[in-house]
Amino acid sequence: MPSELTIVNPPPFPRGEDAIMTPLRPPAHPAPEPYRIRSVERIRLLPREERLRALADSGHNLFRLRARDVFIDLLTDSGTGSMSDRQWAAVMEADESYAGSESWFRFEAAVREVTGFPEVIPTHQGRAAERLLFEALLRPGDVVLSNALFDTTRANVERLGARGIDLPEPAALDPLDESPLKGGIALDALERALAAEPVRAIVLTATANSLGGHPVPLGNATAAARLAKKKGVPLFIDGARFAENAGLLARRDPSCEGMPAARIALSLFDLADGCLVSAKKNGLAHIGGFIGLRDAALAERVRQGLVVTEGFETYGGLAGRDLDAIAVGLREALDEGFLSARLDQVEAFHAALRAANVPVVCPAGGHAVYVDSGALLPHVPPSRFPGHSVACALYAEGGVRSCEVGALMFPEAEKEPHRQLTRLAIPWRTYTASHLDHVARTLGQIAAQRERLGGYTIVSAPAALRHFRAVLAPA
Repeated sequence: MPSELTIVNPPPFPRGEDAIMTPLRPPAHPAPEPYRIRSVERIRLLPREERLRALADSGHNLFRLRARDVFIDLLTDSGTGSMSDRQWAAVMEADESYAGSESWFRFEAAVREVTGFPEVIPTHQGRAAERLLFEALLRPGDVVLSNALFDTTRANVERLGARGIDLPEPAALDPLDESPLKGGIALDALERALAAEPVRAIVLTATANSLGGHPVPLGNATAAARLAKKKGVPLFIDGARFAENAGLLARRDPSCEGMPAARIALSLFDLADGCLVSAKKNGLAHIGGFIGLRDAALAERVRQGLVVTEGFETYGGLAGRDLDAIAVGLREALDEGFLSARLDQVEAFHAALRAANVPVVCPAGGHAVYVDSGALLPHVPPSRFPGHSVACALYAEGGVRSCEVGALMFPEAEKEPHRQLTRLAIPWRTYTASHLDHVARTLGQIAAQRERLGGYTIVSAPAALRHFRAVLAPA
């Protein structure tokens, strides 16, 4: 259990033996958000003793906390954002017919407009899309290559006896590498793997969530698609954060200069045979997802599984109101005003953490800022989960919930200090600069007294996706 920290001025932060992270001044104030707030939800910062009790009662697992005990919730941006007035209006106008509802046709039209895929299959969320597609596609022994599979994607591959292999760009493995476009797949490694492995599919995760939220460049995706086509292997986009990927390319990729985000997103989807999308992220909805495909025969196999396990093919486990909320949200995520404000907020938060002398993965991602917890706590080995230690300290000291992305989430990362991260995922249109200032100040205090933090051990955990339900104890 973290001991109480006192507020001091943080010293320069060492990385390795002699490297110093240079604090940056936050950028000039970004433009005001292109919206105003018309409804609020009360939140409360519990006294520290109550936070420590809640942490112990949860088995030191932040997923097991009661939401009412959390002050600022940066656990995930999945389904936690604020819907717009137009989305709520669409909810009220929804058609709840079992089959062939008008809500379905509006949803289908929006997905086709944004992605260009003719075959649209609704699902209740992203992991359902993963399950259905992979069940129709994979057999034991197959291999799925990726820039970086996220946790549920990998689990849905492995539960079928297939293997997921990550081939990230080398720059993505260095948290301090400032390369602006390091979310792609390593092309040389991809070519070698295609020649040596029984590859059944390639999945490009855009943005690369488990490595810092960096964008997949169009040039990299084009080259990967060319290699995939040459070997006859289908390429899929994990497009949960397709809008942020497009927005970052518009800002950082010279080849995308002057292009609207909607055009960039469509250009990425145009390279692929299909997509998997959790609409709880850039669909700006509280639930939902979909699969988009070009191959009608594959789509038919997926729909057969859908009807058996999820619901009829025109609702896929969703209410009509959810379909309508997603239809509006997909377009709003690509709205230049909303998207710019979103990226500005993440970049300002990233700069504030660096100014507070907190080591972070560089550059800023599209949806989150990632603390380099392996560097923050060099005395805590990956086997004792430094990313989780930072997350627990952040809740204990500031009531902030975050998420470890390291050896607890990905056991194979136990020997990789650079992959011990703590993710601070920012929900869309939900928190203000003052909320994030509180988070930055708290993390600055933790960094200043990092030697007080120890690691954690697992008391009990399931075999798959252990981070969701594990019980832990301070080491």
